Amino acid sequence: MRMRRRPLLGAAVVGGVAYHAGKKGQQSRDQEADQNAQIADLQAQQQQAPPQAAPAAAPAAEEDPMAKLTQLKSLLDQGVLTQAEFDFQKTKILQSM
Repeated sequence: MRMRRRPLLGAAVVGGVAYHAGKKGQQSRDQEADQNAQIADLQAQQQQAPPQAAPAAAPAAEEDPMAKLTQLKSLLDQGVLTQAEFDFQKTKILQSM
């Protein structure tokens, strides 16, 4: 009887190893298919969505009023603005506050 058990035991081991290898191979193929599907989804999303433009620079109206007044005073001191222009712009800034 011992002679019969060893071939059966050997066949059982070989069959078990083959089953395990087949199962692992299928799991690897499934995982690769999932990854490929995710990549395809991401590529489709990138193609559909237009690239977002960089945010525009903040308009001058959103600047700090005190910073504007300081800048205007600097321009007045440099002689770029006249006193009348400075007063007009200062009035506009103060009214917008």
